[in-house]
Amino acid sequence: MEKRKITIMAFAVLSGMLLMAGCKEDVQLPDQDESQYNQLYMPLAVNNPVENTLTVSETDQELIYGANFGGRGYPKEDISISFSVDPALVVDFNEVNGTSYELLPAEAYVLGTVETTIPKGKLATEPLSLSVKTSGEGAAAMFKTYLLPLSLHSSFKVNEELQTTYYLITAEPDIADYPDYDRSTWEIVDFSSEEANGEGPNNGRAVFVLDGDNQTFWHSQWQGASPSPPHHITVDMGEVKTLHGINTTARQVSGNGGKPEQVRIDVSLDNENWVEAGELNLSATNSQQKTWLPEFIDARYFRFVVLSSNGSSHTHLAELGAY
Repeated sequence: MEKRKITIMAFAVLSGMLLMAGCKEDVQLPDQDESQYNQLYMPLAVNNPVENTLTVSETDQELIYGANFGGRGYPKEDISISFSVDPALVVDFNEVNGTSYELLPAEAYVLGTVETTIPKGKLATEPLSLSVKTSGEGAAAMFKTYLLPLSLHSSFKVNEELQTTYYLITAEPDIADYPDYDRSTWEIVDFSSEEANGEGPNNGRAVFVLDGDNQTFWHSQWQGASPSPPHHITVDMGEVKTLHGINTTARQVSGNGGKPEQVRIDVSLDNENWVEAGELNLSATNSQQKTWLPEFIDARYFRFVVLSSNGSSHTHLAELGAY
């Protein structure tokens, strides 16, 4: 009997709560102007600056740009939009970020569309194409990073923080088109020092950078003397070749101490008159590294100069080549 009373009381309480809820007045929210939330923006600007490494090709390379509608609902009418590049924004960007990028030359790119619309009931423009010239007259210079600030404009409200997409554009050749040169006739004709004894009979000497064996290596002298950087090896390729870049393989050890870090490449046609071809930064890795020269150059001789090594005044290297 007691259990039945409790059940009846619980049912009564629940019924009363539902009745009260049903009698409660509807809540009316104040009217809101949805337009105050609606703004235009460039979606790629969320990731500024947008880095693009383009392959050097006879065909122009394509980048995408456009504008989006953000806020509540959908546009109730077509929204007119235009795009432009303002060189002054390059100056502002460099000042804020401590950089020194140059504006991508006008002859190196074409905006596929300058004026367009976001159609009524749509949230974005169609994807638009920015064409970049990477070869031939007027092309972007190889290995040089340019800045291109592309901004949207409209009589409709624009999100100023996302109004401009800053494209960082660098053109590089396709490494697959530049195989390593055959080294079978190459010779070491000079070196700063080598460890002729301390690394055993089949290690330490400069000639081992050309033997095709990653387990052998050249090491700067450490027994009897310990010269400081710069260290160097000079290679005679036997004939004039166009040097596009250098490939290196570090000594195959677990630690990084002594692996070349900052290097300079000098080149010569006669082993007497030398010019600097560029300074390169190498990673502390055991894998082969292929590193482009800033400009392609003809040479018969090249000198690999180690300006600094990882955590050591010594240096060592397993293999050295070019492409």
